Amino acid sequence: MTIRPAAEADWPAILAMLKPVFAAGETYAVDRDLDDEAIRTFWMMPAHEVFVAEIEGDVAGTYYLMANRHGGGAHVANCGYVTAASAQGRGVASAMCRHSLQRARERGFRAMQFNHVVSTNKGAVALWQKLGFDIVGTLPGAFEHPVHGFVDAYVMYQTL
Repeated sequence: MTIRPAAEADWPAILAMLKPVFAAGETYAVDRDLDDEAIRTFWMMPAHEVFVAEIEGDVAGTYYLMANRHGGGAHVANCGYVTAASAQGRGVASAMCRHSLQRARERGFRAMQFNHVVSTNKGAVALWQKLGFDIVGTLPGAFEHPVHGFVDAYVMYQTL
C-alpha cells in the first residue's frame, strides 16, 4: 500500500468513495444530498491536506489533515477518513491513520482530535482506540442516524 498526496487525477476515485458514504448518512455529519461540487468543496477545501491510499495502483482510501481550530487551538490536528467499499478489511483505514499521525507530527501538531465519531460506527471507534485515541467526551444524541435515530457522538483525542 502506498499513501501519497492526492492529485487532480485522483478526484473521480475520491468522489466515488465519498458519495455513497455521505449519502448513507451513517458516519459523517454532512448533508446527505450534497452534489458532486459540494462534496469536492468540502473534501478538497484549501485548509485540507488530502491524501490517497493506493493498493496496486487503485485508490483504496482517502483522508484529509487540517488544524482542528484556529488561533490557540491550531496546534491540534483533525482528520477525516474514507475507505473504498472494495478495500474495507484490508488495513487501509489503519494505514491512513498511522500516516496521518506521522504527518501531523511532521507539521508540528501536538495532538489529534476527532470531533464527532458516531458511536454506532463501532469499527472506527475500536480502530481509533487501538491506535491510541481515547474517548474524552460523549455528546449525547448529537448525531441523527438514518437507521438508529439519535445516537451519541464521541470526541476522541491523542497527544502526539
